Amino acid sequence: MDEIIARSNIYALLSRILLQELDDDVLETLKNDPTVLEFFPHWESWEQRKNLPNKEILEEYLNPDFTNLSILHLVPYETFYTRSDQMIETGGANPVTDIYSAYDFLVDYEVARVVSSDHIGIEFEFMHHLCEAQKKALSENDTEAVLELKKEQHRFLNIHLLRWAPMYLINMKYEARTPLYYDAAETALEFILSDNETLSAEV
Repeated sequence: MDEIIARSNIYALLSRILLQELDDDVLETLKNDPTVLEFFPHWESWEQRKNLPNKEILEEYLNPDFTNLSILHLVPYETFYTRSDQMIETGGANPVTDIYSAYDFLVDYEVARVVSSDHIGIEFEFMHHLCEAQKKALSENDTEAVLELKKEQHRFLNIHLLRWAPMYLINMKYEARTPLYYDAAETALEFILSDNETLSAEV
């Protein structure tokens, strides 16, 4: 149970960082949670994190970097990488739509402020959703559901995230102007590769 809780939390944290600008509450967690800081070593040692007020960190550093990485210079959508015309599929033909529906996962576009459901932050959130379902099945001793959910996580990683996210995350790492987004890109890349290896051995 500890493993699935940890996996679920990591997917949720990475989803939040990759999906939209940070707010004061999330920043407080990123600044002070010792477990989180273990995953973000450059951010942990960054002097501005320790010395500047949250408002200045957000407005002068983190939010401009997020805009640069997610809106201005890089494209965080699967179909941009997987379609030959590099167009983002915003309609029902998006490759993740049916999978989301099968697992009752709804994308709130207004809250997420994304143009398509194959945004990297949404795909990480879906993995979190599957982990939460696995956690529930585990607590109910439903071994069949646990195995099926592991298989679906493995499928989703291989059919979707691993086909394109490494390219985006490598670009994000080298384009990042702040240690937080550098570390987030590196951690996300290492985590999905490691998680896939673990799931491959289990399913």
